[in-house]
Amino acid sequence: MGALFGKVAVLMGGLSAEREISLMSGHGVLQALRARGVDAHAFDPAERDISELKKDGFARCFIALHGRFGEDGTVQGALELLGIPYTGSGVMASSMAIDKVMTKRVLLSEGLPTPRYVLLRQGDYVGADVEAIPDDLGLPLIVKPAREGSSIGLTKVSERADMAQAVAQAAQLDADILCEQFISGDEVTCPVLGTGAEARALPVIRIVAPDGNYDYQNKYFTDTTQYLVPCGLPEGEEATIQQLVLKAYRTLSCRGWARADVMIDKATRKPYLLEINTSPGMTGHSLVPMSARAAGIGYEDLCIEVLKTATLDYHQPGGVAR
Repeated sequence: MGALFGKVAVLMGGLSAEREISLMSGHGVLQALRARGVDAHAFDPAERDISELKKDGFARCFIALHGRFGEDGTVQGALELLGIPYTGSGVMASSMAIDKVMTKRVLLSEGLPTPRYVLLRQGDYVGADVEAIPDDLGLPLIVKPAREGSSIGLTKVSERADMAQAVAQAAQLDADILCEQFISGDEVTCPVLGTGAEARALPVIRIVAPDGNYDYQNKYFTDTTQYLVPCGLPEGEEATIQQLVLKAYRTLSCRGWARADVMIDKATRKPYLLEINTSPGMTGHSLVPMSARAAGIGYEDLCIEVLKTATLDYHQPGGVAR
């Protein structure tokens, strides 16, 4: 493995609000790669300048960063300039997918279903515009920062009087705030491995959280959330969701791997795409390893498979597109 991949940096930590989770993911990946004989090393961009990757002779990077400065196209762009292949989506797909509103715009342009929404920009956080949002989207509704993950800053608003506080909380993390129609029903997620026509959807996981509250704490630090795989959905629904997720993945030009979150309306059984994570978690509670395991792919094999997909948008020298 050492000869196949060369010196590998596992990028972890970083500067985002998801730093703690990224460190957990990164250490898991690092241990798995080393167990397979890969010459892998931890690299935290919050503690070292990214240019040191080139100076230290790293041949490729496994991106285990989550959120801003790691999943949003910024580190991908830096690696493009350094000429170091990396895992996951390229600059454009990463920057689109981190932005939940931009993701919705692209999905809707291709006729893919996603919950209705209202975007609040800085300066629109107070007054009649905020108070009127439940009239448009109904109650309950979801309020969240447009560019955060792991449910950080997310609030489920059930009363009109709670709108101002939910918006204020989200505004602490992002200038743009997404107010989204709440879809009541089954919450599922579906990972994807591969690129283009070779991409394949892994088994769907159905998530049953305490009181339906799949928040940051219930995602990573409790054992009360149930993850059902096989998902136990009505016949045909899993295949439908897998096809929908694959179409969204390709529409956004994702590559390597990702994970899409979907809500299924309990009345109509119609699935709605929420977002696509282009640098999914790899912790002990994470969903991609869980789904992969159900497909017969162990954690170490998963890490190797993802690492094999490391590439660049543009090959050097000359910046010739691949």
